[in-house]
Amino acid sequence: MVRHVVCIRWNEGTTPERVDEVAAALRELPGLIPEIRSLNCGPDVGVNAGNWDFALVAEFDSIDDQTIYGDHPEHKRVITDFIAPIRADRAVVQYDAG
Repeated sequence: MVRHVVCIRWNEGTTPERVDEVAAALRELPGLIPEIRSLNCGPDVGVNAGNWDFALVAEFDSIDDQTIYGDHPEHKRVITDFIAPIRADRAVVQYDAG
């Protein structure tokens, strides 16, 4: 299993409503991309200063499935329409989750 983890920092002034729109669009992807085994995402709950603003964790059966997700038009649409306009920075890692 491959786990895909994304952390995002939003542009200054990004509203909670915009973040909710991002989360809603991402949560639709498992119904559109069958290679997604699971997908969870949401804003940081604010426990520690300096944390990233938002995280996504998705799981796939294989690297090939993760690649299909990464190249899928619906995934790219969510990035282009919802994430990119308000994203200041991101960190991404994929690892073998056993």
